[in-house]
Amino acid sequence: MKAISRALAEAARQIAPNSDTPRLDAELLMAEALNIDRDRLILAPPDRAVPDRFWAMLERRKSGEPVAYITGRRAFWDIELHVGPGVLIPRPDSEVLIVCALEHFRDTDGPTRILDLGTGPGTLLLAALDIWPNATGLGIDVSRRALSYAAANARRLGSDARVRWQLGDWAAGVAEKFDLVLCNPPYIADGAALGPGVREFEPDEALFAGAEGLDAYRVLAPQLPTLLEKGGLAAVEIAPDQGAEVSAMLARDGLSAAVGEDLAGRPRVVALTRT
Repeated sequence: MKAISRALAEAARQIAPNSDTPRLDAELLMAEALNIDRDRLILAPPDRAVPDRFWAMLERRKSGEPVAYITGRRAFWDIELHVGPGVLIPRPDSEVLIVCALEHFRDTDGPTRILDLGTGPGTLLLAALDIWPNATGLGIDVSRRALSYAAANARRLGSDARVRWQLGDWAAGVAEKFDLVLCNPPYIADGAALGPGVREFEPDEALFAGAEGLDAYRVLAPQLPTLLEKGGLAAVEIAPDQGAEVSAMLARDGLSAAVGEDLAGRPRVVALTRT
């Protein structure tokens, strides 16, 4: 049995108490340590010694630190984003917002102006700009650290000429209208149980939203109707148990709401259009 294969098995065993996906985590760390992609690692593991760097990264993962912080990057939709401590890690659940936008703008030229509220490392906005190369965008976040990652990601992806980043409190002071508004606000109740490492390592302001997890939606509700162009879409991420309550909250001032599901069939997005 090759050294790499033995190391992966041992790493998965050690990671298991702090991860729901120990084998995947071990593979991602090993691929990073070897400077190859995971597909190559799985299909043709190199016959060589295990890099010392792998064991150092393993110790960090055993403490609960997220893999994305250890490797410094995370894939989202068709792009790869650089991330680090203090920035919300992109999650596959949020890709449903992009799917929702693709469905809305099907058979059209797509949106020309895109707004991402709570942009983090630029996750939703940069994915959308990659899809619609003629669009431009504005990303807003309350965190300077998040915006620094967003700006760096835009430069690396070649989108920096089409995007502007702004420090702000949601859409406060924004007078412009947009064809597409994307938003993944914090929606976790303050005392909710979370997966290993989330509460300990990721930023509270990107996760928690009051006793019911609804505080951010209360701020967004009066802002969204003023931001959306006729024929546009606002796609707002929700927790699976928030569909009815958030829809009722956001469907106001001429906006109608529909709830969309993620790949697991759980409510995950409220789609707002102007009636």
